[in-house]
Amino acid sequence: MDFIAGEVLYFNKPLTWTSFDLVNKFRYKLSRKLKVKKIKVGHAGTLDPLATGVMIVCTGKATKRIDEFQYQTKEYVATLKLGETTPSFDLEKEVDAVYPTEHITREMVEEVLSSFVGTIQQIPPVFSACKVDGKRAYELARKGEEVELKSKTLVIDEMELLECNLPVIKIRVVCSKGTYIRALARDIGVALHSGAHLIGLERTRIGDITLDKCMNPEDIDAFLEEAVGDCPAGEVEAVSSDK
Repeated sequence: MDFIAGEVLYFNKPLTWTSFDLVNKFRYKLSRKLKVKKIKVGHAGTLDPLATGVMIVCTGKATKRIDEFQYQTKEYVATLKLGETTPSFDLEKEVDAVYPTEHITREMVEEVLSSFVGTIQQIPPVFSACKVDGKRAYELARKGEEVELKSKTLVIDEMELLECNLPVIKIRVVCSKGTYIRALARDIGVALHSGAHLIGLERTRIGDITLDKCMNPEDIDAFLEEAVGDCPAGEVEAVSSDK
């Protein structure tokens, strides 16, 4: 494999790792293996630290394909807890409000989920990488500053109820670029006249790339041992994508 000319790799991002953690770990091991000081490595589609699953990583000249991958349809399996909200819409922050759930039925959940299929408007979470006046929204939110984000137009292709053990539900979502599943959890909670937050999230597909095609970080050394042949050495600039 020629990593400087460009390769596209698929990883299963572990829980609590940031997307940059994964990129940086691979870039460090790759540059040492190739005996170069720097090499371009970027990822297509950020995953939150508390999410796992498919991440596409590009090297060398293949980083030019990052936008191509980012615009591909994504699939997630999300676990929501109804009746409770958090400021981050997931487990990063503590529960800040509790709501009734006794009125919620499986039929109501299925009806609400179907209402989100199609073109929707979504306001991103304040704890997100969206930029406000040149700064990341999450940086401002963590400082306690007021953050106001504009709604975005998204497309939800499919929404399926996989499990319903109220107040916990598990759903499968197929959606367009830019969809925040945390924000979707918030909106589902509101639509159910309650609250909700994510307690689990796994990205199971980007385009045609599914989890079974992905490498785990602990396999990087063995992969590089086998993959690195007479790659051309050189010094190139390191970059990474945050989308």
